[in-house]
Amino acid sequence: MKRLDIFGLLKKDMAHIEQELFRSIEGDHELLNETSMHLLKAGGKRLRPVFVLMGGKFGHYDLEKLKHVAVPLELIHMASLVHDDVIDDADTRRGQLTVKSRWDNRIAMYTGDYIYARALQLATELPNPQIHQILSKAMVEMSIGEMEQIRDFFNIEQSVRRYLLRIRRKTALLIAISCQLGAVAAEADRKVGQLLYRYGYNVGMAFQIQDDLLDLCGTEKQIGKPPGSDMRQGNITLPVIYALQDEKVRVPLIQEIKRIHELNGECDVSAAVNMIKASRGISQAENLGSRYIQKALYALNELPDNRTKKNLKDIAHFVTKRSY
Repeated sequence: MKRLDIFGLLKKDMAHIEQELFRSIEGDHELLNETSMHLLKAGGKRLRPVFVLMGGKFGHYDLEKLKHVAVPLELIHMASLVHDDVIDDADTRRGQLTVKSRWDNRIAMYTGDYIYARALQLATELPNPQIHQILSKAMVEMSIGEMEQIRDFFNIEQSVRRYLLRIRRKTALLIAISCQLGAVAAEADRKVGQLLYRYGYNVGMAFQIQDDLLDLCGTEKQIGKPPGSDMRQGNITLPVIYALQDEKVRVPLIQEIKRIHELNGECDVSAAVNMIKASRGISQAENLGSRYIQKALYALNELPDNRTKKNLKDIAHFVTKRSY
């Protein structure tokens, strides 16, 4: 399924959001403008703004209001990616050089800070304290998730539960509140906002699991970075955790992960990737991702039947089948 198929009737409004994204990071500082625009120009799925607009369809849809939620949420996501690339020492993102790679770590960190600040500045233009509270709480949780990921680099003893808590904070929460805040900004019924949050949370969990699978099974062209990047960085993802529970590959996989750690990721990781592919790790991760999608679809059942509800179902099905 192509991105525009998912956007459906939102194509025109998303074009407006895209313009607002570029306008939102324009400022007086030439270098900050250039670095902030760098990742924005590389594109992206823009799922978070799409979810905001779809959430708004269940209330009083007003694009001029909704953009003050949609744009900040995408900016927060972008800022987290800029910071992630510094932590992960990543050279490419979306097929382009990262900010830290094209400039340096210091420039990248201040660029991320600047984008975060612009996001909060835009969000305050909506005089609704509930929106500000939900947004700020999510940013705190995201920061905790990032710290937890750093702490668990190369930790081969971490549990599935610990992994799920981490991706809840790092990924699922922002997608969940994107769905919810669209409804809040559109003054939809509170129950609708809660259902959309549940839908977004479960889609977000499945989205991250699929990202982790693509890192192992996708191509560089598909994912915009070398396969096995998570392994090089020491990020032990769900398929790896499951593979480590498979007695057929556990011992050699542990040895390979230790070797990668000792070499600081500056090595070929294909042997470890092949072991994971040969284990039950891939299929078990796929199964869990599918279970989250079923939970997301279940959350939609109580929503009014309309075109947007159908689009949300289409996105849920797309998430676990996407190849990018």
